[in-house]
Amino acid sequence: MIPFCATPAIQDAVDFACSCETAWPRSMYYPDGSYVGNVEWNESGPWTEIVGPVAERGGPAGVIFHHGERVAEWGDADRPDMTFSIAKSYISVLAGLAVADGLIPNLDAPVGETVKGPYFSDPHNSKITWRHMLQMNSEWRGEIFEKDDQVDHFRQIGAGADNSRKGQRREVGVPGSHYEYNDVRVNALAYALMCCFRRPLPEVLRERIMRPIGASEGWRWEGYSTSWIELDGKRMQSVPGGGHWGGGMFISARDHARFGLFISQNGAWDGKQILPADWMQRSLEPTPTLDKYGFLWWLNRGRDANPDLSAKAFSAQGAGGNSLWISPDDGIVAVMRWLNPAAQPKFLEILSAALRQ
Repeated sequence: MIPFCATPAIQDAVDFACSCETAWPRSMYYPDGSYVGNVEWNESGPWTEIVGPVAERGGPAGVIFHHGERVAEWGDADRPDMTFSIAKSYISVLAGLAVADGLIPNLDAPVGETVKGPYFSDPHNSKITWRHMLQMNSEWRGEIFEKDDQVDHFRQIGAGADNSRKGQRREVGVPGSHYEYNDVRVNALAYALMCCFRRPLPEVLRERIMRPIGASEGWRWEGYSTSWIELDGKRMQSVPGGGHWGGGMFISARDHARFGLFISQNGAWDGKQILPADWMQRSLEPTPTLDKYGFLWWLNRGRDANPDLSAKAFSAQGAGGNSLWISPDDGIVAVMRWLNPAAQPKFLEILSAALRQ
């Protein structure tokens, strides 16, 4: 597909993105049969089974909006692809809807006050609040949908990550005391939100956000073969916050971009405030345990901040080179698919400089 770019300077950014494709195989499996996620996170032993759908990925793609105007598009921007942990930020937004509906009256209330059952009822987990779950410092302990939170103990992500100890048992602390990027705990949050809405999260997202903002009907959010439950006499599937074990959100760059525009407008669309007016402000406050993290959003803050980019910029990040990046100061909403993560900072620097001209 021929790239669309508004200016030669933006074309330079797009050319850079197209030249820096992720090293992940397009099949999502290496020649020896290993799933990309298991290799990426040095995962072995129990809990590594792929229990959700996996689809071959497309090539580099992306969409750029500047002050609400589309100024660049490349690759197959309509192709629904796995998006990995970008789904976590969609979960964060669904938590905002639950707050708007009064289903979560207080973020500092224990989850177990609302969600009954085994996952938030023992002496340790009963102290975990919604805020803890959204900030990734809950220290939730247990197994859900046949995945134990231990699988992500000692997990690191990002440049220079050392996952040599990943999966070794760590003694958890009190809720709120320790940040850990843990997909099992995010899956427990998604389950808890489904219990609040009493409906599958993809239905809520489609009806309340994606259709109102004009997204396509081509995206889907897949759960695990093990994540079916019965709720109010109905069989429904809980969905994960990524594609760690398959499943997750399969969505196009264009639909991501529309969602990003919605977020950049403070959760409003066509004059209607869909999220609580202060939700995004609350979501982008640095957590006490990691200064570059909010409510399942990454922040350009703290010691790892990129000084060449706006301090107010934030993003949703997915493994394999997927990113939804928003810079309110610059009026930029940028979606990048399958861009080598090591090249992303340079791409954003080139793009920001081009749009500031």
